[in-house]
Amino acid sequence: MVTINVSRVADEGALHLLLKQELGFPDFYGMNWDAFRDAITGLVEVPDRLRFVGWDQLSERVPRGAIMLRQALHDYQAPYRPQLVVEYT
Repeated sequence: MVTINVSRVADEGALHLLLKQELGFPDFYGMNWDAFRDAITGLVEVPDRLRFVGWDQLSERVPRGAIMLRQALHDYQAPYRPQLVVEYT
């Protein structure tokens, strides 16, 4: 399981930087939601379990980013990794 603390993220740029660091995205990661989808579907191996700690704080501070992240992971899960478990705490 990979646990990512998103409680202190203040904007989408910081969220993308954190995701890049924690999930091992390459240096050329584009820091946007299209690049995020590209990274999880072909550039890195996503662990079977992800836990996002501080989700309520992220949703308050960066509502669009929280929605986009959750949607991207949901869209990835069905066709690519049905066994993926994502926790938002």
